[in-house]
Order: sequence, then structure tokens, then C-alpha cells
Amino acid sequence: MTAAENVCYTLINVSSDSEPPSEVSLKADLEKGEIKAKTEALKKVIIMILNGEKLPGLLMTIIRFVLPLQDHTIKKLLLVFWEIVPKTTTDGKLLQEMILVCDAYRKDLQHPNEFIRGSTLRFLCKLKESELLEPLMPAIRACLEHRHSYVRRNAVLAIYTIYRNFEHLIPDAPELIHDFLVNEKDASCKRNAFMMLIHADQDRALDYLSTCIDQVHTFGDILQLVIVELIYKVCHANPSERARFIRCIYNLLQSSSPAVKYEAAGTLVTLSSAPTAVKAAAQCYIDLIIKESDNNVKLIVLDRLIELKEHPTHERVLQDLVMDILRVLSTPDLEVRKKTLHLALDLVSSRNVEELVIVLKKEVIKTNNVTEHEDTDKYRQLLVRTLHSCSVRFPDMAGNVIPVLMEFLSDTNEAAAADVLEFVREAIQRFDNLRPLIIEKMLEVFHAIKTVKIYRGALWILGEYCSTKDDIQSVMTEVRRSLGEIPIVENEIKKETGEMKPDDEVSAAPAQKLVTEMGTYVTQSALSSSRPSKKEEDRPPLRGFLMDGDFYVAASLATTLTKVALRYVAIVQDKRKQNSFVAEAMLIMVTVLHLGKSSLPKKPITDDDVDRISLCLKVLSECSPLMNDIFNKECRRSLSHMLTVRLEEEKLSQKKESEKRNVTVQADDPISFMQLTAKNEMASKEDQFQLSLLAAMGNTQRKEAADPLASKLNKVTQLTGFSDPVYAEAYVHVNQYDIVLDVLVVNQTSDTLQNCTLELATLGDLKLVEKPSPLTLAPHDFANIKANVKVASTENGIIFGNIVYDVSGAASDRNCVVLSDIHIDIMDYIQPASCTDAEFRQMWAEFEWENKVTVNTNITDLNEYLQHILKSTNMKCLTPEKALSGFCGFMAANLYARSIFGEDALANVSVEKPIHLGPDAPVNGHIRIRAKSQGMALSLGDKINLSQKKSNV
Repeated sequence: MTAAENVCYTLINVSSDSEPPSEVSLKADLEKGEIKAKTEALKKVIIMILNGEKLPGLLMTIIRFVLPLQDHTIKKLLLVFWEIVPKTTTDGKLLQEMILVCDAYRKDLQHPNEFIRGSTLRFLCKLKESELLEPLMPAIRACLEHRHSYVRRNAVLAIYTIYRNFEHLIPDAPELIHDFLVNEKDASCKRNAFMMLIHADQDRALDYLSTCIDQVHTFGDILQLVIVELIYKVCHANPSERARFIRCIYNLLQSSSPAVKYEAAGTLVTLSSAPTAVKAAAQCYIDLIIKESDNNVKLIVLDRLIELKEHPTHERVLQDLVMDILRVLSTPDLEVRKKTLHLALDLVSSRNVEELVIVLKKEVIKTNNVTEHEDTDKYRQLLVRTLHSCSVRFPDMAGNVIPVLMEFLSDTNEAAAADVLEFVREAIQRFDNLRPLIIEKMLEVFHAIKTVKIYRGALWILGEYCSTKDDIQSVMTEVRRSLGEIPIVENEIKKETGEMKPDDEVSAAPAQKLVTEMGTYVTQSALSSSRPSKKEEDRPPLRGFLMDGDFYVAASLATTLTKVALRYVAIVQDKRKQNSFVAEAMLIMVTVLHLGKSSLPKKPITDDDVDRISLCLKVLSECSPLMNDIFNKECRRSLSHMLTVRLEEEKLSQKKESEKRNVTVQADDPISFMQLTAKNEMASKEDQFQLSLLAAMGNTQRKEAADPLASKLNKVTQLTGFSDPVYAEAYVHVNQYDIVLDVLVVNQTSDTLQNCTLELATLGDLKLVEKPSPLTLAPHDFANIKANVKVASTENGIIFGNIVYDVSGAASDRNCVVLSDIHIDIMDYIQPASCTDAEFRQMWAEFEWENKVTVNTNITDLNEYLQHILKSTNMKCLTPEKALSGFCGFMAANLYARSIFGEDALANVSVEKPIHLGPDAPVNGHIRIRAKSQGMALSLGDKINLSQKKSNV
């Protein structure tokens, strides 16, 4: 405990703007005032003492005029007053007046009112003077037999704290409490007594537990929690006791309290790795997730299940529980569903994949029937991706999955439909036996596709994989149906001038039935009842895209028509039919070109699209074998190559994950038998209760001690010079959302420094929580001052300030020492993360803040520079290694990271090696950073600028 950090139990808010009252007026109120006046005066006295005032003259006044009062409010305030008032003289001896106070509290401990007795016992827990406590011991013991449980449970706490601090005052405390525990009936009293025995005399606690181990399930939850803690600690220290208590833990898994079940499951897994124990604990966790309504609880318990899965032997047990885990999908929260699906996907095996797919199919169908919720689309996407992964890992399942998913190609949500399309593209390439089924389903849903991006993808798949005469004819029919009557320009002009009625158009179409169906689909829009937009309503989908000026789909259509026409020529021998089909394909392309050049579409056709359609027309007119080979073989070969590379990457990442999880044991490693391990060696194993407490307090010292490079000394910042009268240095401890500054202040003069105050201010998204209290430093003395700073977002923050003090006996003004600035590094908040290419592109388009950083480095190798940037910024490279391997003089890579506040940071590295400047020329280029907030983009740019150059150390 440092000099500046006095123990504080009771916090009282002080209003800084009020004028402090005089001691005389307070004395008058305390002596002669009414109860209300005395209460207000006592409150003011407490606040003044907390602010550092001594007020020794009021002590006897309070003892004479306030202490004898029986008012409950005054009694409560007196408990606070006696806690904070100085009780000793300057030489450390107890004040004489305190004997009178002690006598008053002895009377309160015998008071008929149970509240006064209980609150007095709680107050005694805070006293640190054994001379005050000694006369009260008989009264405290007597309170153990009081009729009211509030008094008894506080008496147990008082005895525990007195025994811990001053054992000589009550040496028989464990025996006394053990006897009390045996006869006690109240749950809270039993819990306090049992907790005291755990910490004061563990053997007695075990003796008591042994006598009632069969009745543990009937106890209250607060006592059960303490029993779980005791069993964990005993078995942790002495493994031979496991067999004695493991049955008790099994029983506590059936407790009615969720907290007890959670702790018992965690303890069971640490005590036993038997499959039955792991299964029971996992089942308990799953029940908790389903029954608990709080999403935070669900996520925490899911994390525990994921931790269980990380253990290779436990994973086999969890595989049998996949169907139970999937029950968690009934939760509406997207984050819970995402974690559940990831866990289920990691646990899926050939034994349970069929059941998993059935459940996921049902969930997909459910999302179609549910009224639209903002997360429904995202959940559908998650399900599609999970089914995709299942089908890739277990190809036999693809046939069951595809028909269900193909329905979603017509979904209005482009993201879910795009995922389905990607899955279908991979399935049709990999599984030859499924091609007829996929083509058939694709032709069924083709006319219902609503978004242009999905339409382009569907066109490409049909053009690439339709290989029979009937399928090719069907594709042409669908294309004509989607375009409507051609030539398009004349048809649109006739409709504009009113020469042609919609009914005429229907009769003029080549396939009446198809057009009728298409009309039905189009009029399903929300605007079907209003007539002004009739022309747009009646437009077939493809024509609608073209009239909106989206001619990229026309280029895709031209490529598809070219592929199917070339394939048709190869299949059908009849020259007349060949020419007829090719002519029809060319007519469609020409009419689209004509439309693009006219003034009818909202946007004219681009030159790139004109070139593409013209090229396709030329290919069809010439029909050369080389072009046939490029269109019908090379395209598919490049897709096959891309899918193979992606599969290899996935296998490589899975292999890395499994290598991390598999604990490799060398042939000559010593084998550790728990039963033969000495007790002192067992103590070196980490105590889970202690670790969780440290984590809750934000104390990560264990980790820092384990890694010598991350020691505290590396985080010490010097704030003043060695020749300054006050030397100061700060240890900056970053703990997620707050920063603790532990400042060491050293008085380097021969004078006593009074009111030495650390004054701090912040710049950026930082907020000082409390003002450090002033202190007095003796000559050449030192002290530690702690200051808490809250962090609200990821950006570079600066803490600056000064130390002000008075020199004892000097008449001069206050002295001031200005401190160096403390720069808060954003790397403490940024963590590597991963996302898909589509998500990266979407975020890149959405994020408005961009920071362009010019590469200025002494590194000469492209790959080395990229690795240096990744290490400096904590970002993850999304570009696959194969794309970065080799040397071609330039490199482009996408980087991604996420802050602990949930902010995303994207970066694109575009660098090149100027070969004309020689082999030793440094890398040059740009790094573009994009983020949602300006602070994030600027801070990351500053970090890259500072760390670009590689130090020679």
C-alpha cells in the first residue's frame, strides 16, 4: 500500500462549489440543534474530514452531544464518521476519547434493534485498531446467538476479519464458527461461516462438508457456490481427494441456480478429463445457453464450449452433441447464432453431417417465412455459408442442399443470393454428377432473379455448363423471354408513342405462356395497383436492366450467347439449324448495341461494353477453332485453378489450426503423474478462480512476468529530468477500456514538500476519471500516485500535465514542474482480424475517411517490407500467400484489423521495386488506409509513418 493510496471503504460525493462552514457554527449545531440540524452538521463534518481538515476540537462535542442519540440516521452517519476520523495521536497511541466511543459501541452490540446491531458489526470489520476491538469481543461472540439472521451473518464476518487481522483477539475462531455452522439453519449465515472456514481452517471446512455431502443439492445457491470453490481448491492442491468430491460436483450440475451449474461444469472439466465428465459439463453449458435470456451470458458460456473443443480428446465427445448445440439457433441474436454455427461446423463429422444439414435446411426455409427483421438477411447468409462449407467437406451432401438454396437466387437481398451463387458455381465445377440438377433448377429460377449482379452470375453459369442441345435451346428461350420483343428500340418507341398496347405485345411474343408467367411475376411489385408506372412494370427483367443503363450485363449476355452458340454448332450437324441459332444470337447482340447507342436508356453504353459485344459478334461470324478453345475451355480452366488454390488455402489454415491445438510431446519428455506430484509443485499450476479474479480486475501481471520482453520496464515513461527538484516517471498499464498511470514521484530536495499534486490533462478521446489527491513528501522521500484514464475510441491520445507543490516554511508562490507528454499507442487497441473479399470491398466502398501514406523506407525487399508493416500495425494480410509469392517488381496486398471498440481498419499496400535504380534501391509506393472514423485513419497513418524505416539494431 503506497502513501498516496489510503484504504477507503465508504465513498461520499462532495459538492465542490459549496462554501465550507466554520468550526464554531458546526459546534453550535452539534450541541444545541434539533435532530435535523445535528444530522446536517455531522454530514458537513464528515465531508470536511474527507477533504483533509483535521477538526480535533469537534471530537469531544460529538461524543457528548451526538453519540448518545438513538436516531437511526445519526447512528449510520456516526459509523462513517468513526471510520474516517483519526483515532491515534501523532506518536501512534490511541486517543483517550476513543474509550468512550468503544463503550458506546459495546452498548450498540447489545441493542434490541437488529439493524443497529448488524450495522455496528459491519463497521467493526473496517476497524484496524486492536485496542478498540479487544473490549468488544464478548459482545461480538454473543451476537452469534442472536435470534435474527442479519445480526448472526454480520457477526460471522466481523469474527472472520478480526481473526484475519488480529488472531490473538480470538484464537478459537475456527472452532467457534464450525460449531456455529453445524447448528445454523439460515443459508446466508451458513455461507459466510463456510467461507470463513475455507480461508481460515480448510480442514474443518472439509470435515463439515463430509458430514453433509449428500445434502449439498438441498442447500441454497450462495452456499453451493462456496462449496464448488472449496472442492476446486482442495482437488487442485491435493489430486488424491478428487474421487471423494467428484460425485458432489456431478450433483451440483443439476442445481436450480444457473451460476452454480456454470461453476460446477467449469470445475468438473478441470478435475476430470473422462468423456462422461466432459459430456455432462458440455450438456450443462448447452442447457444454460438455451435457458438463459441474457445474450452476454449466452456468449460467455459459448466461449467455454469453444474452449472445451480446443482440447483434442474433448472434441470427440462434443461431436456427439452437435445436434444439442444447434438448439441454440433458436436465439434471435445474430452474434450468438454466428458463434454457434462456427462451433457446429468445427465439430461436424461424417457421422453427424446429414443431421446437421437437415437442421440447417429447416432454418434456411424458416428465414424465408419470417417477417423481415434487420438480422434475418445476415442470418440467411450465415446459413448459406455454413451449408456451403458442409458441402465442400462432404460432397455427398451437396445434392440435398442445392435445390433448397437455389430458391434464394431470386431473393431481394443481394448478399445472400451472391453467396448462393458462389456456392452453386463451386458445386457445378466440382461435382459433375450434379450438373444436370443444377442446370434444371437454374433455368427454373432464372426468370425470377431480381438483382443485376446475380443475373450476370447466373448467365455465366448457364453459358459455361449447358452442354446438351435441349439445355442450350432452353437458355436461348429464357434470354428471349427476359429481353421481350426485339428489336428493342422499335418496340420501346412504339410503346412510348402508344401505337402498341401491352396486350398486343403479349400476343406478338414467340411463347405466349412464358410471357404470361413473366407478366404475373412483374406485377407482384408493391406498385402494381398504381397505373402510371405500367410501362416499367411490363418490362421483362433483362430489358429493365438495359433501360436503366446497366450494359455490363449486356457484355456478360454476349459472352454467354457466344459460348452456347459455339457449343450448339459443335453438337448439331444440321447447317440450317446452326446458322439459324447463330443468327438469332447475333441479332440479340446487335439489338442490344443499337439500344445502347440510342437515347432511350438512362445511361449510354460504355466503350468497354461495345468492344466486348463487337468481339463476340466477330467470333460468331468467323467461328475459328482458336476462339472456340478460348471461350469454351480456358474460362473453365481458370475457374478450376482458382477453386483449387482456394481449397489448398483452406486446408493449410485448418492444418495450422489443428497443429496449434495438438500438443506435441517429445520422445524424451518427462511424464507427469498427478498422483505423484508434490504439493509444492502442484501450487505452480494456475488456480482458475484466481485467474478469473485477476482478469475481472484487469490485472494481467502473470502474462507480463512470463514474457521478459513485455516487462513493466519497457512501459515506463520518464516525465521529468534527473536534475528537477521533483523526479517523476510513469508506468502506463493499458487495460482494454482504461489506462492506469502508476506515477513514481521522488523528492530530490532537502525540504519537505507540502500539497504535492499531480495535475493531468488529456488530448484526444481520453477522459481523466478522478483527480489524484495531494500528498506531503519528506526530504528525499518518494511516493506512488495512481491515475485512471478512460478510453473511448481508437486514436492517438496524449496525456500531459505538471506537478505543483509548496515548500515547507517558504514564503514563495507554489512551485511547478512541467511533465513530458505521454503518448498512448493505438497498437494496444488494434487486433488482427479477417473478413471475406466481398466484405472488404463493401467496407472499402462505405468508409468515408481515407489516409494516403507515401512509402518512405530503407527496406529493399517487397515481401520484407510487407511483413514489417504487418508487425508494426498488428494488421492481418488478407491476400493469399500464393498471390504474393515470386518476384515481379511490384506487390499489392489488402490488410485488415479491428479495434477492441469494434472499429474496422482497412489498408491497401501498393508497392514496387524500382529495378532501374539497382538492387539496393528501397521500395516505393503508397499505402491507403480507410476507416469509419477520422481518428482511426489518421492514427494508423501516423503509426505507419513512424515505423516504416527498419532500425539497424
